[in-house]
Amino acid sequence: MLWFQGRNARLVLVAASLVMGSGAGLAAQDGENPHTSLEDVDAGQRLFGMHCSRCHGFDASGDEGPSLRRGRFRRAQSDAGFFRVISEGVPDTGMPPISRGRTDQTVWQIVAYLRSINQRPESISLPGDAQAGRRLYAGAGACATCHMIAGAGRLLGPDLTTVGDRRSPAELRADLLEPDRDVPLRWWSVRVTYENGRTLEGLRMNEDTYSYRLLDADENLWSVSKRELRERERIETSTMPSYEGELSASDLDDLIAYLFSLRTEESLP
Repeated sequence: MLWFQGRNARLVLVAASLVMGSGAGLAAQDGENPHTSLEDVDAGQRLFGMHCSRCHGFDASGDEGPSLRRGRFRRAQSDAGFFRVISEGVPDTGMPPISRGRTDQTVWQIVAYLRSINQRPESISLPGDAQAGRRLYAGAGACATCHMIAGAGRLLGPDLTTVGDRRSPAELRADLLEPDRDVPLRWWSVRVTYENGRTLEGLRMNEDTYSYRLLDADENLWSVSKRELRERERIETSTMPSYEGELSASDLDDLIAYLFSLRTEESLP
């Protein structure tokens, strides 16, 4: 971890020690993770969001700190190595240990989550048919009404051009079935009511002390002065509907297979 002093406050790169630094002096790292079920991975994702996402991004793709989706960790070549770095930190690097209230189980669950998002794509066997999922995406799934792939589609949801680099199959399934579970601030909406009673709702593209910039469902960008408003409501749920009960199990598998296939060329098998 690196610390930067200045008016921008301290910047902590929580796991630079995992991704960078010398491999010398690494001890043998033995032992297996006893908590590797899908429930453990899901719990580990939530714990990662609580303890690690401030520096490494909501989906571990990196923010102030490095991405943890590169699959290369010199100080943590095994699950036991991950456990030791997360639970104890690394002396003289600025990498702190996880909170004192942690349990062994919670650390193992974070390890399980990090392992799940660093599996090589070719090592993951999915039950779905990516080509059928592609047809579903463009047809009955109506995904392109909100999302964009390679410049085609709309801007009302995240760009999915390389979503397979950012989301594991388990995460994609959760996104489709429980879209309200963890909604990044970028995708919150705002509903405003003007003094004359007119209402407007849209994605919160930007906000400062005096105004909002909102993107409505027709992709019109609005600049809204807060002093002209009678009411304003922040909506922290997703604009995306759940596919729970809307898609069959096989259709869901197909859609996940297609979305997971959307990766940068260098990450393709």
